[in-house]
Amino acid sequence: MPVTHLLHEIRELGCTGSANLLVRQLNQGRAEGDRTGTTPRRLTRLLLTRPEHPRTKDTDLPRLLTAAGPEMTALAQLTCEFAALLPAAQDNDNKLTQWIAIVRTTDLPHLHGFCNGLELDRAAVNAGRTLPWSNGRTEGVNTRTKRTMRQMHGRAGFELLRHRILLRT
Repeated sequence: MPVTHLLHEIRELGCTGSANLLVRQLNQGRAEGDRTGTTPRRLTRLLLTRPEHPRTKDTDLPRLLTAAGPEMTALAQLTCEFAALLPAAQDNDNKLTQWIAIVRTTDLPHLHGFCNGLELDRAAVNAGRTLPWSNGRTEGVNTRTKRTMRQMHGRAGFELLRHRILLRT
């Protein structure tokens, strides 16, 4: 076991920590002090943030992460190109078709799966990227209603739920 060997070497240097502590430190990315740990969600946010609006603490991290290898560089490039398609515009359906064709030529299987999902309901995707209308307000009402239902689960019946929803609007 590599952790056991590492623990033995560290104990020879005078460390009195336990194996659990060492494993926790390694799993949290604290073994390398120079490296900043990041999550996939944070990396996604960094890649999808418009380049003209970066936060000051995030200016170097995307460059460092994309320099990690050719796959990360290709992923960052394709993600930024997809992010440019997010604001609704008339020619986005053609640009999306070109983007999908480019993705299919790369060796990034997760993006291939994403493209398959886009292709499953291409009419809805095209409508969402080309038309100026949105169902965001409706989805917000649905989310609030579901949250209210979860909060009241097991405490009240339909009449009280109905009353709370109607009074809120």
